[in-house]
Amino acid sequence: MNKPAGLLVHRTLLDPREEQFVLQMARDQLGQRVYPVHRLDRPTSGVLLFAFTPEAARFLVAAFMERRVTKRYLLVVRGVVAQEGVIDHPLSDLPARFLPECGDGGERGAVTAYRRLATVELPVAVGRYPTSRYSLVEALPQTGRRHQLRRHFKHIFHPVIGDTNYGEGRHNRFFREELGCSRLLLHAAGLTFPRPADGREVSVTAPLDDAFSRVLGRLGWDAVSHSE
Repeated sequence: MNKPAGLLVHRTLLDPREEQFVLQMARDQLGQRVYPVHRLDRPTSGVLLFAFTPEAARFLVAAFMERRVTKRYLLVVRGVVAQEGVIDHPLSDLPARFLPECGDGGERGAVTAYRRLATVELPVAVGRYPTSRYSLVEALPQTGRRHQLRRHFKHIFHPVIGDTNYGEGRHNRFFREELGCSRLLLHAAGLTFPRPADGREVSVTAPLDDAFSRVLGRLGWDAVSHSE
């Protein structure tokens, strides 16, 4: 399904007051149980894969772990990133507040390949420079660590716009106030995975929501995003 931004995938003790989550919505719409295969962060939209049987879920979870699944994301970041690159930077799957103050933080290998799709320079001094530059990026994470894309692009000094945890407040505020967008500009655009029944490759895509599409149109990237 195409997960809306702002919804949890399933009930969690981290936010026990939340009454609406995607897993239950899918079950209600389909009238049967479904089994989650992977997750998307609450503010991230896009392709979310469920299985109809426990056996299919186990097959697909194994495919993710064995890196037989290709994940494609679209994101808007601050600044002009390199034309293409690979971010190889270990990450922990634990929330920051659970990490020890010193010693081993439980980091594991994390790799993200990316390519730049478009750039724009606006005549607006959001930060200390007289203009502000942004990039539209396609990212292909090779691993699945907690908040991987958001943390990786912060690591290379190109935080994702709209990210209240790892981003930059001045640019987030500019997008809210001037471009009318308060969501995280990170979207799971596609998945390619082996079908449980016979192992044949299946590809699924999810269109951008109206808020994300409007921002790309305002930045002159509408044609680029639809051509990818």
